[in-house]
Amino acid sequence: MAGATGMAGATGVAGPARRAPGARDAVFAQLSEAGRAEQVARRLTDGIVLGVLTAGERLPSEAELARRFGVALVTARDGLGMLREAGLVQTRRGRDGGSFVIAAGSQLGPLLASRLGGLSQVELSDLAVYVATIAAGCAERAAERSTPDDDERLGAWLAAADFGSPAEARRNAGGFFLELAVLSQSTRLVREQIRLQAEFGPLLWAGMVDAGLRDRTRVAARAVAAAVAARDGGAARRIVSELIRAISEWLLAAKVLIERGGTIDA
Repeated sequence: MAGATGMAGATGVAGPARRAPGARDAVFAQLSEAGRAEQVARRLTDGIVLGVLTAGERLPSEAELARRFGVALVTARDGLGMLREAGLVQTRRGRDGGSFVIAAGSQLGPLLASRLGGLSQVELSDLAVYVATIAAGCAERAAERSTPDDDERLGAWLAAADFGSPAEARRNAGGFFLELAVLSQSTRLVREQIRLQAEFGPLLWAGMVDAGLRDRTRVAARAVAAAVAARDGGAARRIVSELIRAISEWLLAAKVLIERGGTIDA
């Protein structure tokens, strides 16, 4: 297997060079089961894996993290401590201090492998069905509700989106599905897509280490955008479903590889 060893606001679509605000909303959304430092660490790690939080970026303060996640200050502090121990962030003191992302790609492979190994094949398959149902529904409704201006903005977004590297492909693939949710004009679908990206995005897009799957995702995204512009909801739904199925097959194969002692790159 090759590679094996932003959502916009309601008023517009942000380009890849300006990370989609919806992706950051997904990272910093309140935790559903607040109170565990492990959850804080996992959410921030997911943001790093997805490329939403990039090397050199200063994270919000401990107090701000606690507010955004809806946890106690000590919980946010302990979560950051876990990231420091994992070598993903560095805390500097002084006037220009804070906690900064220092993640390197070589550190992310084991994190993704651990997440993948923690789910059974049945759980992975069920997750794929759920993600496909939500994403395909967003695509179909986007075809019904988008305007010519929406189509133009989405096309421009995709034209500038980079799928050449695993990190960029993870960020832009997730961002594209968030864009579709926005175009669906359904508040519930937007919220659910943000939740899915926050909880499962890093695992879902682990396959972007595979150049073939990256290219397939890029081609599929453009085909979906074309179907949305043509108001062909059936085609948009079908293309999304087929892409998620291909991603699911890659994840299942990767899980088998890991169980046999192999590794995946980041």
